[in-house]
Amino acid sequence: MEVDRSSAEVWASWFRCLGDPSRVLLLNRLALARRPMTVGELVEMVDIGQPTVSHHLKVLTDTGFVLSERRGNSSLFWVNERCLERFPSAAELIMGVLPRYGQRAPDCVAPWQEPEPSRAHRAKRRTAHA
Repeated sequence: MEVDRSSAEVWASWFRCLGDPSRVLLLNRLALARRPMTVGELVEMVDIGQPTVSHHLKVLTDTGFVLSERRGNSSLFWVNERCLERFPSAAELIMGVLPRYGQRAPDCVAPWQEPEPSRAHRAKRRTAHA
């Protein structure tokens, strides 16, 4: 299957993001926890300082692997399951091994590619992770 430009851009951002071992480590800890976590909780689990963890979480969030929500004075972070489900298949598709998905994974795009979620959608998401 031939890859289109839009898919290539999304998938390239995923590979760039995961090119850093600290981000791979943080994504792994969030995936294993299977719940929203604070920066402080993640700092306790890895050998990385708080400012660096915050930076890497921003990159993971900007790419779409991680979702976040502000709660009071802190933020909660959790894995975007839609992206993680598609990542192994994206690698196989790029290499021409597996034509599993259509040209673009429309339900798994980086936040900068989506329209701003509505207030109702944000409220629904908050209650789902409360």
